[in-house]
Amino acid sequence: MSGHSKWAQTKHKKAVVDVRRGKLFSRISKEISVSARIGGGNPDMNPRLRLAVEKAKEANMPSDNIKRAIMKGTGELPGATYEESVYEGYGPGGVAVMLEVLTDNKNRTISELRHIMSKHGGNMGEAGCVAWIFDKRGYILVGKKVIEEEMLMSVALDAGAEDMKNEPEEENYEIITAPEDLKKVREAIEKENVKINLAEITMLPKSYVKLDTKDAEKMLRLMDALEEHDDVQNVFANFDIPEEIMAKTE
Repeated sequence: MSGHSKWAQTKHKKAVVDVRRGKLFSRISKEISVSARIGGGNPDMNPRLRLAVEKAKEANMPSDNIKRAIMKGTGELPGATYEESVYEGYGPGGVAVMLEVLTDNKNRTISELRHIMSKHGGNMGEAGCVAWIFDKRGYILVGKKVIEEEMLMSVALDAGAEDMKNEPEEENYEIITAPEDLKKVREAIEKENVKINLAEITMLPKSYVKLDTKDAEKMLRLMDALEEHDDVQNVFANFDIPEEIMAKTE
């Protein structure tokens, strides 16, 4: 789990910068609109929309922005129609890469993503080439300083979590849930007045590719370039990078 944990925590810190630049708001707005279009505009009846709205609130996105994004999705306000796509490929060192994309122009987006991948030592692959390496799961990070391990494990498992990990070199406990159980596990932890550092639906690798310094630096540049793309919502990859190299990105 260490590879995913390191990147998840790095990404969480970068989100602060993304908020200042407005990029995070744009990404969340797209997700809200698509969720509302597919499942309706009521978060209580639409789990995907509820998660997107929760993420918006965590990022301090203004409530008016959230409302407008929902209304664009339901057709009450005009707006671009975004299509969902998943693209797969390989990064430096044979790392598996999955991209979740929302775009209003698939041909433009795939062309730009191919260019980014090739520029940074990767390549796009066929549908299904790496999907089997990942499992869809709920993923929660809780700081080790705010609660004892045994108590957190008891609360999380009682609420339906599948597993909890405590990697010695990491700052957070990692809690894994089924996607549909993320909300109730999160709420159970928060009832104990415990701050959650990250809660999301993600794709967890079943195995990892350990990278040397050269490929690790290439891979991190590729991840940054992909996440900078306006149409990319999420990037998942099964790399494991030494702590000292990852630290340089923070």
